[in-house]
Amino acid sequence: MMRGLRKAAMTIGAACLPMPAVAGDNQGTVSGVSVIREGSSDKSIGAAANFTGTAQVEGRFQREAPARIGGGTVTFAHGAHTAWHTHPLGQTLVVTRGHGFVQQWGQPAERFGPGDVVWIGPGIKHWHGAGPDEAMTHVALTESSNGQSVAWDELVSDAQYADAVGH
Repeated sequence: MMRGLRKAAMTIGAACLPMPAVAGDNQGTVSGVSVIREGSSDKSIGAAANFTGTAQVEGRFQREAPARIGGGTVTFAHGAHTAWHTHPLGQTLVVTRGHGFVQQWGQPAERFGPGDVVWIGPGIKHWHGAGPDEAMTHVALTESSNGQSVAWDELVSDAQYADAVGH
């Protein structure tokens, strides 16, 4: 039933890019279970309005209601990071490579690395991304509420980023 669907769906909280409901012809479906094959989904670059530097999003997924979860793998080039943003139901980041930072508005930034899991609560204004000298990859998981998974705010200023990462 899921095979062949290519309808644009919701956007992930990490990158706010359109996602196919299913990743394409290289997918297997058995009794309501689908497998999205490695390399079968498109790669997209995060929009300049929502990212500073280069952030590549791949492996995006979103399922139709009643499911609310969406996500993708995001690779940030060194120094790349998101704009300030919030998620109505929060966000989970699973760090797979490199080191990066997450900062809640008005709080000091926290450094994270491979194997770390970062939880950002509902409605918390924050940014996340790579450190200044190293690329970083994480899997971002975000639920939607009333069709929205992210609300983007202003870009992180160069001064805010430098202060947060100690440069």
